[in-house]
Amino acid sequence: AALKAQLDNRLFGQHLAKDVVLKAVLGFSNNPSPKKPLMLSLHGWAGTGKNFLSQILAEQVHPAGLRSKFVHLFLATLHFPHHDQVKLYKEQLQNWIRGNVSACPSSVFIFDEMDKMHPGVIDAIKPFLDYYEEVDGVSYRKAIFIFLSNAGGDLINKAALDFWASGKRREDIQLKDLEPLLSVGVFNNKNSGLWHSSIIDRNLIDYFVPFLPLEQRHVKMCVRAEMAARGYAVDEKIVQEVANEMTYFPKEQRIYSDKGCKTVQAKLDIHED
Repeated sequence: AALKAQLDNRLFGQHLAKDVVLKAVLGFSNNPSPKKPLMLSLHGWAGTGKNFLSQILAEQVHPAGLRSKFVHLFLATLHFPHHDQVKLYKEQLQNWIRGNVSACPSSVFIFDEMDKMHPGVIDAIKPFLDYYEEVDGVSYRKAIFIFLSNAGGDLINKAALDFWASGKRREDIQLKDLEPLLSVGVFNNKNSGLWHSSIIDRNLIDYFVPFLPLEQRHVKMCVRAEMAARGYAVDEKIVQEVANEMTYFPKEQRIYSDKGCKTVQAKLDIHED
C-alpha cells in the first residue's frame, strides 16, 4: 500500500511502469521462498522517471533508500569506465555482490546507464540471477536487481506516437504492446549493455519495464509536485510558463517532452523570484 501511494503521488504518466512494478514487487515480497532474485530492467528516455522509481522502490525495502548500506548504485561511466578492464570489473562485481548479499540477503542493486556499460561486464552477475538455491553457500533469492537504460527509448517513443496517431488513448498501451519489442531490441542493440547477453538469453529478466515519453500535462504535474515539495503555493501561471519552456517532439505537433521532467527543477529556480 505504501509503495502504491508513493507511485501514485510521485510518478506521473507511467501507468505501465507503475502497474508492472507494483505487481512484481508484491508477488516477490509475498513469496516466502522465491526461486530467484527479482530482476527488473527499466527502459525509456531521460527524465521519464526510471531513477525516480528505483529510488522509491529502494526506500520501500530499506527506509534510508540510496543512503542505506544495503542499497548499491552502480554507474556505468563511473564504476566501469575502461573497456580494456572488463575482466577486472567482472571479478570486482562478483566479489562485491557476494559480500553484500552475505551481509544482507535482501540487498538492492541498481545499475544505471546500462546503455553505456561495456558488453560482457553485466554477464558477471548471471550466476546470482539464475535459479540456484545457493551459489558457493550464499542464497541470492531475496535480492533485487534493477537495470536502468535509455536503450529501447526510441522503440517506446515510436510505439507511443503510433498509438497517438491512430487516435488511441495513451492509457490503453499495454505491456504486451512493448515488452517483446524491448527484449529483442535491447538484446540486438550493441549500445544497450545487454547486447547478446546471457542474462536475456536465459530469460532471467523478470520484466522489461517501458517508460513512456511524457506529455505537457505530465510535465505540469512534475512542476506542481516540485513546487509543493519546496513549500510554495502552486501558481498555475508559473506551471504553464515552465511547461512552455520545455522542448517537445515531433516538432510540428509538440506532443512529448524531449527531456521528460529532467530540467523542471532548474527551470523552476529561474521563476522562483
